[in-house]
Amino acid sequence: MRRGWVVRITLVAPAVNAALRQVRFDDAPPDAAGLRRATAAAGALPHRDTAFTAPSERCRGTAAALGLDAAVTQELGDLDVGRWRGRSLDEVGRKAPEEVAGWLSDPAAAPHGGETLLELVERIGAWLDARREDPAPATPGRAARLLAVVEPAVVRAALVHALGLPAPAFWRLDVAPLTATELSGRAGRWNLRCGYPLAGRAP
Repeated sequence: MRRGWVVRITLVAPAVNAALRQVRFDDAPPDAAGLRRATAAAGALPHRDTAFTAPSERCRGTAAALGLDAAVTQELGDLDVGRWRGRSLDEVGRKAPEEVAGWLSDPAAAPHGGETLLELVERIGAWLDARREDPAPATPGRAARLLAVVEPAVVRAALVHALGLPAPAFWRLDVAPLTATELSGRAGRWNLRCGYPLAGRAP
């Protein structure tokens, strides 16, 4: 990272939908209530120079409801769960309990044929660290401020990487819908401002 300036990255979890409520490995736009809450929260977003969104419908829909002109960024995509996509965790657990148990206990396991937890953390960590090498802001002395709407798993992976946590800690991090988590990068390290709810409630 260039000496003398800081990059601040705010990660915003998307609005809720049925798949999130059911812990289903699926993608769909936010539901009507989630969109109302996102629209109400738009004014609470921090200042940003650049906005990004993961490619999922849920994240893109949330970014639009928040009023963001966000660049769709494939590197910020959700964990690839392979053949489990479209199924709920309960359903998979009933049909393949040993596979689920292995997945939850071994960060290098991918019984679904998709991406391992370690691969997710590496991918998101590479994106974070690359942002520390982006050009410095035009205004000297001011932090570069970025914002990204990303799936909860991506927020959790970012925290594991930024804080140097053991990979299994991923499963012990909760990320609520429409909360913001801020990472500040300076001189080869990341500092954390823990997730806080965006202001604004649906009428």
